[in-house]
Amino acid sequence: MGEFVKRVFSGIQPSGKIHLGNYLGAIQKYVKLQQDDSFETVYCVVDMHAITVAQDPKILRERTLEVTAAYLAAGVSPEKSIIFNQSRVSQHAELGWIFNCIARLGWMNRMTQFKDKAGKNSERMSLGLLAYPSLMAADILAYNATHVPVGDDQKQHLELCRDIAQKFNNDYAEQIKALGFGDQFFCLTEPMIKFGGAPVRVMNLRDGTKKMSSSAESDMTRINMNDDSDTLAKKLKKAKTDADAIPSELAGLEGRPEAKNLIEIYAALNNSDSQTVLNQFGGNQFRAFKSALIELAVATIGPIGDEMNHLMKDEAHIDQVLKDGADKARIIAEPIVQDVKRIVGFMV
Repeated sequence: MGEFVKRVFSGIQPSGKIHLGNYLGAIQKYVKLQQDDSFETVYCVVDMHAITVAQDPKILRERTLEVTAAYLAAGVSPEKSIIFNQSRVSQHAELGWIFNCIARLGWMNRMTQFKDKAGKNSERMSLGLLAYPSLMAADILAYNATHVPVGDDQKQHLELCRDIAQKFNNDYAEQIKALGFGDQFFCLTEPMIKFGGAPVRVMNLRDGTKKMSSSAESDMTRINMNDDSDTLAKKLKKAKTDADAIPSELAGLEGRPEAKNLIEIYAALNNSDSQTVLNQFGGNQFRAFKSALIELAVATIGPIGDEMNHLMKDEAHIDQVLKDGADKARIIAEPIVQDVKRIVGFMV
């Protein structure tokens, strides 16, 4: 295929409330990436991944709209980026099946996220939950995306994507050359781990050893992106800390997961780093620090939440953004998947 177009792909599952971890870990980076004219940016709401576990159809639709509203409210622009929901572009599913036949069962069995979600009940889990990393590879390679912004918990999936791409290139090397695509058809997608600063891992407000999650039972464990100012203040006031003062050095945060989490949240919202925050607040108790954090959160997150809530009142507009984005996504994905079908020997 010659030189690959520099293209970024990423997506968020609409399987729960969109929260601060999604924003700092992903959406904020999406906005920065679209400002780099050297990349094409493709951002998806991965609703097909969501149904690997049971979903209420009405809630799934609502969450899909909510994730899209979060993209738009945070500054992801339909003029600068392609924004769509995965199920509207059939090439994802088509390529996902081909990759199911390329990937090895042993690769899937080693995926830690499946083990974490399935636990001792793996026999009762859906086949989709086991195979969804193959669909994730299809999400990326349907656009031959050269780069994917990832956190530590997604690195294994990207490694699998590279393995699938490499195996496809090797298994069909003769056909790839015969059809004029050179030595490889799929690129080996590169991770973007530190783009826009160090990776941000936002933790549970009540237990700093657990990641902030939309699946946690208590809403007090997370900051939802559309929480109002009073709710933000309430959650941060009640966020777990400890009795010790804020240290002046990073080493003083070791063994203090809740303290570390709040310091890192402040740093991320302030476009700063943890040591700078400690320079400012070191020696203070957390009560004074929380007041400053609440003020910062209301100023930075509050307007995004307000805009999300405004957008959610106009579902037709959000739906049109997704439809238009899907049309643009198909223009890229359809010829790539058609070529894959030709390579594997399908009649097209």
